[in-house]
Amino acid sequence: MEKLYLAGSSTWIINSSLGNGSLRLENLSAGRNSTADPLKRNEDMAKVEVTVLCLILFLALTGNLCVLLAIHTTRHKHSRMYFFMKHLSIADLVVAIFQVLPQLIWDITFRFYGPDFLCRLIKYLQVVGMFASTYMLLLMSLDRCLAICQPLRSLHRRADRVSVLLTWLLCLLVSIPQIHIFSLRDVGNGVYDCWADFIQPWGPKAYVTWITLMVYIIPVLMLSICYGLISFKIWQNVKLKTAHGPGVGLGSGSRGGMVFARVSSTRLISKAKIRTVKMTFIIVLAFIVCWTPFFFVQMWSVWDTNAPQEGT
Repeated sequence: MEKLYLAGSSTWIINSSLGNGSLRLENLSAGRNSTADPLKRNEDMAKVEVTVLCLILFLALTGNLCVLLAIHTTRHKHSRMYFFMKHLSIADLVVAIFQVLPQLIWDITFRFYGPDFLCRLIKYLQVVGMFASTYMLLLMSLDRCLAICQPLRSLHRRADRVSVLLTWLLCLLVSIPQIHIFSLRDVGNGVYDCWADFIQPWGPKAYVTWITLMVYIIPVLMLSICYGLISFKIWQNVKLKTAHGPGVGLGSGSRGGMVFARVSSTRLISKAKIRTVKMTFIIVLAFIVCWTPFFFVQMWSVWDTNAPQEGT
């Protein structure tokens, strides 16, 4: 029996038993626990997981709440950047409350006590948080890319609100399959868990690959394009300023006018914008560093029949 963990930004969210062709979140009613449990666990490893998850939950809650408080108290709280940061922090709080906390409870009790409705709801909210955290980061990076590459474009607060609303709606919609995939099932010996049956042998591969594409590969490609364009624009800005110097003025000829237009355009990349780009780049870099090993292992575990299994 093999466990597969598919995680959100900072913790595991899916607990899979691929030997039965199913993914599970431990979910059991109290009356059904009297039977012999066919599933065992390493108690020492469970203690380590509880400790790590407690630390993650504490950092996630305190860190994001501090960010929201700082945004609320700053005089620039109505700026575009802070608006996107606020929703990114809210998405990360969803991850902490609906991904980290349920997993922490499961690791403490070994069983998640609850009905079928709670099973489906938790699985749904877990994936909502995972998508929201990823796509809010992507939306914020797209905004920084447009701010650098098209500094003269008109800004509309309403457009920002619409884009954030559409992103949340997208996350809610793409998570709907979780409600149908997971349900309370008898896994043997009268024990009921929240499992999802897959068509063998391609079901688990399709599921993990889809999550990997939507949460990691596609966002990372788009983030790479965004920061590639930003880097090129900043390099162009530095090159033009170095070539023409600070004293470039309006030229009477067409050539002088074209040079001024190019230089004045790149000069609109202010130091404040550069700082926000550096900040979002660090966030994106942390996203890639944290997720790359995880998704590599997930894809390896479902596509390679010789991949190491838990307990082997």
